[in-house]
Amino acid sequence: MKRIFSGIQPTGEIHLGNYVGAIRNWVYLQEEYDCIFCVVDYHAITIDYPVEEMARRTLETGLILLACGLSPEKAKIFVQSHVPEHTELAWIFNTVTPIGEVERMTQFKDKAKQHRSNINMGLMDYPVLQAADILLYKAGFVPVGEDQVQHIELSREVARKFNSRFGDVFPEPRELLSMAPRILGVDGQAKMSKSLGNFIGVLEEDDSTWEKLRTAVTDVNRVRRTDPGDPNVCNIYTIHRAFSENSTLIEIDRGCTTAGIGCIDCKKMLFENLKKELTPIRERARELAANTDHVKDVLSQGARACREIADVTMDEVRTVMGLYVP
Repeated sequence: MKRIFSGIQPTGEIHLGNYVGAIRNWVYLQEEYDCIFCVVDYHAITIDYPVEEMARRTLETGLILLACGLSPEKAKIFVQSHVPEHTELAWIFNTVTPIGEVERMTQFKDKAKQHRSNINMGLMDYPVLQAADILLYKAGFVPVGEDQVQHIELSREVARKFNSRFGDVFPEPRELLSMAPRILGVDGQAKMSKSLGNFIGVLEEDDSTWEKLRTAVTDVNRVRRTDPGDPNVCNIYTIHRAFSENSTLIEIDRGCTTAGIGCIDCKKMLFENLKKELTPIRERARELAANTDHVKDVLSQGARACREIADVTMDEVRTVMGLYVP
């Protein structure tokens, strides 16, 4: 089977954007690929974070991955810092990665603007560690959104640089672009984000979910119930595209553009469709929360399996580089 690697940061509550943009797709991919999915805690520490919450967030992220449908029988699920070869290979890749390549990374520029008081080497080196994450397992494919394509291009460049200097060790990974719609936040201003506070959590209770939907921004030009709207500029419609069937989308499109339905009607339909998909996930999450030992066992099992692969790769890397191998 073709191998896939992808990761998710333990930055707190997983929201609908994370679920639609990554996790739901991973559940499908595990049926067709040799999948490795990682909670990338080393990536998460490149910005300021609540130290006392990191371990809990990491375990909780693993729990949500399982609740959403990832299976340890079908995929390897683990925590990045539990396989130290990730950072070892990243250091080696630093020696073949031109500084200019990482300086031009759009995400580094954006992060540097957001975290002016802590522009550290980790922020700049983030994509090199990401290349190590992928290439340590010789993954051929990486499921990503369009905003991560530049990082996959760098991973290919790093593989080429290493192979050219030391020998043909690493494949050049390709991106698997997600076809999922981009989920906007309830403020209608930007994509859903925990840091912006415009998110709906996957595990959020129904009352809280409805309150966020009820007050969410829609088409700003639809001031009165009788005003026609444009679904294509409505953030609620972007969520509908991820959770509602085509027949519902057609009904909403017609009702909105003719003022046949109001925004509250539209939001109620979305709320019911969200509950239909998320309720089983929330129930499974509650079961796992009552037995976190199972989650810990899955993450440990995944780390052991990944260390075996990583050991083989690093032995090959050290050998072709001429390092002393006892």
